[in-house]
Amino acid sequence: MEHIVIIGNGIAGVTLARHIRKKSEVKISIISSETEYFFSRTALMYVFMGHMKFEHTQPYENDFWKKNNINLIHKTVTQVFPKEKSIVLDGNTVLQFDKLVIATGSKPNKFGWPGQDLKGVTGLYHKQDLENLEQWAPTTQRAVIVGGGLIGIELAEMLRARNIAVTFLVREKSFWSGVLPLNESQMINRHILEHHIDLRLDTNLKEIISDENGCAKAIITDKNETIECQIVGLTAGVSPNIDFLNESGIELGRGVKVNRFLETNHKDIYAIGDCAEQHEAIGDRRPVEAVWYTGRMMGETLAQTLTGNPMEYKPGHWFNSAKFLDIEYQTYGWVWATPKENESQFYWEHKGGKKAIRIAFDKNDRTFLGINTFGIRMRHEFFDSMLSTKKSVEEVVHQLEKAQFDPELFRSHTKEIQLAFAQFCEPTKTKSL
Repeated sequence: MEHIVIIGNGIAGVTLARHIRKKSEVKISIISSETEYFFSRTALMYVFMGHMKFEHTQPYENDFWKKNNINLIHKTVTQVFPKEKSIVLDGNTVLQFDKLVIATGSKPNKFGWPGQDLKGVTGLYHKQDLENLEQWAPTTQRAVIVGGGLIGIELAEMLRARNIAVTFLVREKSFWSGVLPLNESQMINRHILEHHIDLRLDTNLKEIISDENGCAKAIITDKNETIECQIVGLTAGVSPNIDFLNESGIELGRGVKVNRFLETNHKDIYAIGDCAEQHEAIGDRRPVEAVWYTGRMMGETLAQTLTGNPMEYKPGHWFNSAKFLDIEYQTYGWVWATPKENESQFYWEHKGGKKAIRIAFDKNDRTFLGINTFGIRMRHEFFDSMLSTKKSVEEVVHQLEKAQFDPELFRSHTKEIQLAFAQFCEPTKTKSL
């Protein structure tokens, strides 16, 4: 019987296994050194904050895997031998495969900071990170978070929930300004400060200082300021977790290089999820996408290929969602921090300073290109349809009420947004006359 081995039990690897099993009786093994059973990584913060227990993050009962004849191996893969079709596990156990799928996810970036491996220094990605935070939190007066992205703001919210003082180092001049346009970025700056988080913009980590027991006791910034702390959160992005493949002969870039069918340079070896890197980016997407839903989609797509229905990976229109403390964020299509030459952007912000939308469109033919929403929930299906049918920005704004997720929360802003858009367009009309 054919043996499919999957390295990694995150959303990509587990989705793949489940969808293969729906279509085939092949032998499936999933290997993970992190946890024996799959859990929802995005829920780690809520466990720390006391909103749920860790077992609530596991969507499947522990006997689900045995019932579905999926073999779980709680070990580390140390080597891969593509020609021999074998892998080596810790303890020098050798496992043969017919097809191998690399789904090892990401690891937090470290940039060679002195002291980056001290006790008290952590990312927020693995279950072990959660366990470390639980151990250190009771004796922590202050934490310093390094890196102004989505994981950094999650960690800040978690620590503030335990009444731990937080200093947040952001190297950009405004929060997440490489992704968010200035208005939205500044809105989030204000929101962070309102939550009593010590936000330090345009500030980098220089060094982490150790106490006599090898634990972090302070950091030094590039402004030569010393900040005492007991926890240092390194959240300056993630990188594909692929170091164990360096001697394998599998082609690597930032991640494991794959084509549109998610195949590597070796027959019967594939890569999916955060660790996969497209040879050529798909549209405006990045070659490596460390996003939960794209991992799931890659798993579903590759399951088709591995069960006799070869299928290209086509992720469709870009979308994403996140939460900045109390402000929910959604994005559909492309809204760049700095508009491209052919683009115009309309921005509306509610007077309360907690809700906003930005709509990007082609200034030549008026085609709708994308939308950011803050504090207002909108429907994915509506914008996906508008993007697919290349509707005009006027049509999108006119039908905006159809996009509302909760009419009670959104209706009061519809007319205000439409009026603001009409006023935004008025100078253009006057100019054309």
